[in-house]
Amino acid sequence: MRQVSFERVVEDNQERLGLEWIAGRQGGTSILTGEAALKPTIGQVGHMNFIHPFRVQLIGAAEAAHLRALPEDALQASISRLFTTELVAIIVANGEKMPPHLREECDKHDVALLTSPQPSPHLVDVIRLYLSRVLAESTSLHGVFLDVLEMGVLITGASAIGKSELALELISRGNGLVADDIVELYRISPDTLEGRCPAVLKDFLEVRGIGVLNIRTIFGETAVRPRKLLKLMVHLEDHSNEQFSELDRLQVSATYQEILAVPIRKVTIPVAAGRNLAVLVEAAVRNFVLNQRGIDSTKEFIERQQKLMEDGI
Repeated sequence: MRQVSFERVVEDNQERLGLEWIAGRQGGTSILTGEAALKPTIGQVGHMNFIHPFRVQLIGAAEAAHLRALPEDALQASISRLFTTELVAIIVANGEKMPPHLREECDKHDVALLTSPQPSPHLVDVIRLYLSRVLAESTSLHGVFLDVLEMGVLITGASAIGKSELALELISRGNGLVADDIVELYRISPDTLEGRCPAVLKDFLEVRGIGVLNIRTIFGETAVRPRKLLKLMVHLEDHSNEQFSELDRLQVSATYQEILAVPIRKVTIPVAAGRNLAVLVEAAVRNFVLNQRGIDSTKEFIERQQKLMEDGI
């Protein structure tokens, strides 16, 4: 199970959110995991909640006003109650005044205490999105991941079938490279996969006969992407002329492949001499976009034929 220390959460978001450590520096070693997804009663980040406590609790304007309205004994009891949960950190947002005794309790229980000038809803959104990425369930696949016409496309196929050469042609046509050879896929939401490139392979594309190419250096900054949502798989398959006749030429039924329990639309393109694969991939992407809008050319063609037959033409 993927995990991240709270100290790293702070380091990665400190400049953006203006986070400042106040107390509980030892709490930085506390670990956040993807386990919360399996425990609906324990969330990762949210506004102060005593009934269903979050591991990272935020005190915003409303929460601070509530605490200020409490009598001293009730305030002390409420603060003490916070530390009976699986608390990792408390962030006081909006530049609100620190509740009394909070600093001492955080140091006592090794719970990180931070402040931020940002509004609490913004803090919740940013930290939740960050955790959804770093704690996402992941896997790795062999292939080339590209941004084709603003659509994340994973090209797969047997070794030496021409994936990298196809990728190079697509890049030269204005599309972008995300990853070559090893593609890291993360499920950042129940039905969304995000593809990234391992750090060691970033910007590189290997083409047989030429070697390793730095795509960023050759084609410029716009030819590479740090990440992309996976929407379509294009599988290259070697076929002889005899086998072409056995294919479902109309592709009436859509094909899907499950990755991390997320179904991804899959298109198989036969590889043979004389076929312009780059054009075919772009056409497949355009057709997929039309399908997403409810436009099915195959269905339209079949319906037109049926109508002509019914009319006796």
